[in-house]
Amino acid sequence: MSLARDEILARLRYALADVSPDERPEDVLVRREYQHFTDDDTEVFTDRLVDYRALVRWTDLDGLPATLALALADRGARRIVAPPGLPPAWLDGASVEVISDDPPLELHVLDGLDGVVTGCAVAVAATGTIILDGGPDQGRRALTLVPDYHLCVVRADQVVGAVPEALARLDGTRPITMISGPSATSDIELNRVEGVHGPRTLEVVLVS
Repeated sequence: MSLARDEILARLRYALADVSPDERPEDVLVRREYQHFTDDDTEVFTDRLVDYRALVRWTDLDGLPATLALALADRGARRIVAPPGLPPAWLDGASVEVISDDPPLELHVLDGLDGVVTGCAVAVAATGTIILDGGPDQGRRALTLVPDYHLCVVRADQVVGAVPEALARLDGTRPITMISGPSATSDIELNRVEGVHGPRTLEVVLVS
């Protein structure tokens, strides 16, 4: 262990050998000009989601319960799990049994349900990424990793252009999960396999 530590410290000393002892961090900080999008953030976000094979629906706040009910009916879902803080009104009219994750359900129970409905913390247009931070309407990570279907509500004002803008909205002390489309991998002979480490189906409802 001490050999590894000595090696790391030696490399740091070598890298800093030409740095003046009077130099301060602010002397070398430069403003980075990241790519920014316009009011079409939600359109870019939608395009990325479709590229990732996610399903996308649009609605407004008044139409959200009916849109979620239709999505669940089209999926054929009968029993779904919801985070404890998910607004109950979201699922008004849905012909499903809603099971709250309070107290936390065991993994085999989650695996036997038809899906999960959550909100999100923020979304990134450039990468088509949904970010969860364990908030009341998102719940713990297992909720969005174990069930095979994730129905996620994203408000238009939660969509930002690029990753740095998203990170600025997040609390770095919270558990962060980034979702870019349904779970998939092409590790084996470049054959796409879905559902390896998360839901095989991601459906997003964008609320204007």
